Amino acid sequence: MTDISAETARNVPLVTDELIEQRVQALVGRACTRQVWMLFLYADHVQVPLVMPIADYPESPGGGNAESFAASLKEIADVARATQVIFVWERYASDSLTPHDCAWARHLQRACTGEGLPVRAQLLSHKRGVRWIAAEDYLVA
Repeated sequence: MTDISAETARNVPLVTDELIEQRVQALVGRACTRQVWMLFLYADHVQVPLVMPIADYPESPGGGNAESFAASLKEIADVARATQVIFVWERYASDSLTPHDCAWARHLQRACTGEGLPVRAQLLSHKRGVRWIAAEDYLVA
């Protein structure tokens, strides 16, 4: 994880996909383990000063796992006054999306929407860098 200044985080709203990808590259960068990161945004698209990595999330989003995860995130977002969440799926492998990646992205997107917490973006941190995950990559199934 690379640091960015608090001033940059406070003064550069993440209003474009490119800015989000640059911020994720600066904060998370290349993958070294399996975990998911959550970044939260205020209504004005400024990043909340809270970055959460979770390494022990379940293998499968099924069985209510995605819904439980989304409910917990909604509580955190409410306390932090965040209105959107960004997910960064970190895993040390290629930049190709796997069915597992797509399942988690799809189920968590739907679960967060159900909780009233919009997902602003999802990205993949892989062994060579960071890539954007377009909704059409994971919502097709």
